[in-house]
Amino acid sequence: MIEKTDALIIGGGIVGLATAYHLTRGRAKRSVTILEKETRLAAHQTGNNSGVLHSGIYYKPGSLKSINCRLGKRAMQRFCAKEGIDYDICGKVIVALDESELPAMHRILKRGKANGVKCRLIDRHELAELEPHAAGIAAIHVPEAGIVDYRQVCSRLAEKISQAGGQILTGEKVNFITPAGTSVSVQTSSGKDFSATHVVNCAGLYSDRIANKGGDKPPLKIVPFRGEYYRLRESAHNLVKNLIYPVPDPNFPFLGVHFTRMIDGGVECGPNAVLAFAREGYSKLKINPAELIESLTYPGFLRLAVKYWRTGFAEMWRSVSKRAFVKALSRLVPEISADHLVPAAAGVRAQAVGHDGSMVDDFFLSRNGHILNVCNAPSPAATAALNIGKIIGEDLVN
Repeated sequence: MIEKTDALIIGGGIVGLATAYHLTRGRAKRSVTILEKETRLAAHQTGNNSGVLHSGIYYKPGSLKSINCRLGKRAMQRFCAKEGIDYDICGKVIVALDESELPAMHRILKRGKANGVKCRLIDRHELAELEPHAAGIAAIHVPEAGIVDYRQVCSRLAEKISQAGGQILTGEKVNFITPAGTSVSVQTSSGKDFSATHVVNCAGLYSDRIANKGGDKPPLKIVPFRGEYYRLRESAHNLVKNLIYPVPDPNFPFLGVHFTRMIDGGVECGPNAVLAFAREGYSKLKINPAELIESLTYPGFLRLAVKYWRTGFAEMWRSVSKRAFVKALSRLVPEISADHLVPAAAGVRAQAVGHDGSMVDDFFLSRNGHILNVCNAPSPAATAALNIGKIIGEDLVN
C-alpha cells in the first residue's frame, strides 16, 4: 500500500523536527511524516552538538546564518522557557591573545553590532573578572550567548509533533525518490511506499546524496569533518566559568578549540577539525572505504586541501597528539594541563564544499520541483532551527 502525506521530511535531526513542528501547528495544518534512518532521533549532528545557543556575532550581516540565528535563538529561548527545558544565558568571551589578533577581533565586534548582537569590547581587567583563569589582552563580551540541551529540545518537539497527529518513523532509510508530476514517491529500506505533496530533505551528513536521489544536482558535496573533544575533570571545572573562545581564523569556517560549559555542569574542550574517514566517522578507526575515496577524489576537497594544508596538518597533529591539543587550549587558559583532560565523544560536521574548493559558508537550500533540499546547515543550525523550520513550513504552505 502507498501511504499518502502532505509533507514527508527526511531526517529526524533538529531541523527536520522543527520543520515538522511548524507544519503541524496553526490553522493550515498538514499531514506530516518524518523518516529517520536511525532507531532514534537526533542521532548525529544534533545529538553530538556542544549545546551552545549562538548569538549570531560571527556571521555576515544579511546572510541566512545571521538572520536565522538571531530569530531562531529568540524562538528557541521562548520554546525552552515554555516547555521547561534547561537552558542558561551565561555569556561568552572571545579572547584576543596578542596584538596580531586585534584587527580580526574588531571585525567580529563590528559584525556583531551590525547583526544586533549585544556585545562590547572589554580590557584584560574586565576579562579577569568574567573569566579569572583566561589569558588575553582584550576580549569581546557577548552576554546573550547561552547553553541548552538540544536532545531535550528534540524530544519535546517530537512529543508535540505526535500530539498534533504527525507521524515519526525510525529505522526507515530512504532508498528511492521519484518525482511524479504533482507529488513525489518515496520508498524506504523496509519496503514502505509514500506519496507526498512535498518532500523536505533534512538528511544532514547525507543531504547531498538524498538531493541526488531526487534528481537535484547541488553545486557542492558534503565532506565530513570530525571534531574531537576532551572534558575537564571535575577538579578543574573552576578554571572555566562559562564559554571561552579564541578569535577565529577568518578564512576557515571553524571557531578553533575553545571551552564550553555544558548544561549538565561539565566543561567541554575542543574541537579540532579533521577529515573523517566516513560520513558518520565518530572515531579514528571508523572507516568507510567508499565514502573516504569519494572525499579524497572530489576535486573541491583536493583544492581545499592544497589551499589550507598548513591548517589541516595542525588539526591532524592535534588529533594524534594530546600534548599539542593541550598546548592549543593552554593559550586560552594557561593553567590547563594534560592531567585535567579526559577524552569525550566526538562529533562530525557535514561541511558543504563547492567544486571550486570553497567551503560553503552560509546555509544553502535548493528546490527541485516539489522537493526542498537543505543542503548545508552546519552551526548555528541548531540555534536557528525553529526559524529555519518556520520558513520552510511557510514556504510549503504557500
